[in-house]
Amino acid sequence: MAFLIHAIDVLAISWRIVKPQRVWAGRTRWVKLSPMEVLREAFKLLSAGPICNTCLGRRYAKLGKGLSNAERGQAIRVLWAMETGGEASEPDRCWVCEGALLRAEDHAQKALEAVKDYEFETFLFGVRLTPYQEAVEDFLRKRFPSPWAEPLQRDLNRAFGRAFERLLASEGMKATVDYYHPHVRFTVDLWKGSVEVYIAPAYFYGRYRKLVRGIPQTHWPCRECRGKGCPRCNYTGKMYPTSVEELILPVFLEACDGEGGHLHGAGREDVDARMLGRGRPFVVEVERPRRRRVDLKAVAGRINAGARGKVEVLDLRPASPELVRKVKELKARKRYLARVSLAAPVTQKQLSEALAGLRGEIHQRTPIRVRHRRADLVRVRRVHEASGRLLSPTEAEIEVLCDGGLYVKELISGDEGGTHPSLSELLGIEARVRELDVLEVLDDL
Repeated sequence: MAFLIHAIDVLAISWRIVKPQRVWAGRTRWVKLSPMEVLREAFKLLSAGPICNTCLGRRYAKLGKGLSNAERGQAIRVLWAMETGGEASEPDRCWVCEGALLRAEDHAQKALEAVKDYEFETFLFGVRLTPYQEAVEDFLRKRFPSPWAEPLQRDLNRAFGRAFERLLASEGMKATVDYYHPHVRFTVDLWKGSVEVYIAPAYFYGRYRKLVRGIPQTHWPCRECRGKGCPRCNYTGKMYPTSVEELILPVFLEACDGEGGHLHGAGREDVDARMLGRGRPFVVEVERPRRRRVDLKAVAGRINAGARGKVEVLDLRPASPELVRKVKELKARKRYLARVSLAAPVTQKQLSEALAGLRGEIHQRTPIRVRHRRADLVRVRRVHEASGRLLSPTEAEIEVLCDGGLYVKELISGDEGGTHPSLSELLGIEARVRELDVLEVLDDL
């Protein structure tokens, strides 16, 4: 009884302090209603048919701070009973929600049953209304307009979420609502009476070092058979026996008991290039993981042991979906070391002068070797540092610091004039990269 007196008191104060509101009156007509006139509208809604306290109070959800919709509805009902001599008790049925709020525990139980084998810390409920409920919502907006109303879906989402939290507590579990990236998301279909479940992926950040040549970053299907298996690929369906992804991902899948996944890298080095230094940033995405809290130190140990010196991971930590986008869009500067063969002897002075000419803007057309899968464009990139030494009159070791997205092999060769300037152009002789290593990815991840 105390809460009812408080609810009436708070609601009455709210009515007195609110300003007259413009509300929709139908047929392109807007009218201004005073607080008492709005209360009269609430009384009309009560007279329209049996309505539960929550659906009644929801029409005035923005009034009465600290009250639930059920408390608002009960307060309005008591005021109406005092005014009209009507019944102040809540009816057994409701023509607005059709009793959906009363079935919150049932839907929450279905939701809990669906995720009992999954580890999660956050959740979110959504709801699909029945066609009848959607029509009623539209009718209420037009026939009983209220600038303080909130949608039925929001009320149902809240009711289902609270019922779910109570069930979790009874099982000794705990999870919180997350509106942006919940671990599990439920959609209650009131028409079908079903609960659909979406298990969000688990994400892990790290860096990988590729210590040998001849390994692509991700699975590379055979060009001949498109992954079906043929004599060219020895019926493996792959261009290369393994990849960085295939050496890393399975360990994460086992640790998380996931059903699939992907490795998202911050760019990629060529198959015949090594990735050294601190390694290249990446994010592993594990689909439908049953476990999210994993021992990442143990995961790194298993990956490094299984890769047998081909690949090494470091700096593993949990990540977010936003980091996937950030990693994939990263335009970090990179430092390369290239062993270059020269078509004719040069002196150290000639090499140093040519490398000095590389510093600055580079205009680079999409290389011939990737033009079949990349847009044919001319991109402007910058070389920030370029230095080198001769190993012999026809062989040099060159170090370059440049913008991300610059093709270093073509910076050296010129790619039949597609890159300007190039080392070949500045030396006046053909130059080719024999070996290439990425020494450093300069990022702030």
